[in-house]
Amino acid sequence: MTLGTLLRQKLNDRRGLLVPGAANALTARLIADLGFEAVYLSGAGLTNTFYGIPDLGFMSLQDIAQHTAAIRDAVNLPLIVDADTGFGNALNVYHSVKVLERSGANAIQLEDQVMPKKCGHFNDKSIIPCAEMVSKIHAAVDARHDPDFLIIARTDARAIDGFEAAVERANRYAEAGADVTFLEAPTSWEEIQRIPASIACPQIINIVIGGKTPAPDLSQLREWGFGMVLYANAALQGALMGSKLALQALQRDGQLLESSGLVATFEERQRYVDKDRFDALTQKYGDAG
Repeated sequence: MTLGTLLRQKLNDRRGLLVPGAANALTARLIADLGFEAVYLSGAGLTNTFYGIPDLGFMSLQDIAQHTAAIRDAVNLPLIVDADTGFGNALNVYHSVKVLERSGANAIQLEDQVMPKKCGHFNDKSIIPCAEMVSKIHAAVDARHDPDFLIIARTDARAIDGFEAAVERANRYAEAGADVTFLEAPTSWEEIQRIPASIACPQIINIVIGGKTPAPDLSQLREWGFGMVLYANAALQGALMGSKLALQALQRDGQLLESSGLVATFEERQRYVDKDRFDALTQKYGDAG
């Protein structure tokens, strides 16, 4: 069974597959080590960590493809890749799907915002006409090589045209061939509960910590029938706070020890970068240096 087939099955089960986001290969390794069943490459997380700037459409296809390939080398988990708007029109989407599938993605997420896009939990977004997004979905479906490479269509229409319009768009995207849809930034428990019952294909709920969407318990989201529960930047926000606490302790005390509990040990750090495997390869091939 391919990773794409496995991911399709898990989403079709509608049991609320819990998926954290990663902004880099090291975080993806941590996600795999902890036993999560899939990983999501977050465009917002990548923008924040790679460039240190907000999620306002600065990532390129090359940036995404490079990090997709790095994560694919690091973990053997289904990999969902956030590709923003597909980097242009339907022809650009066609090319983006080809590139990202070759880079190791098992699913690509496309959204219906005007390019350059904004974080789904920012204000003052704009969306493209529904027909234009439908054309992008058709292009994405035509471009994939593996039929179990999933096309995820996200709509940001809730913030512009309201909840009912967003549901209507999601259904249009499913009819166009999207395997999964993703209604971004619902603002109430009632709206969240209605999403899986209103759209035929599996649904993603994106929980942005501190964002516009309430955060029901995982068991509740599973009961309502979501295919995936996404915490796209939980690891990033945790890492930022952890780094801040460690550096504040260093600044305050003038030293930072493993015993502080604020840092991973040296041994654990080397384990997550797979140093033992590289030591074995050095023994096998010799030290060319």
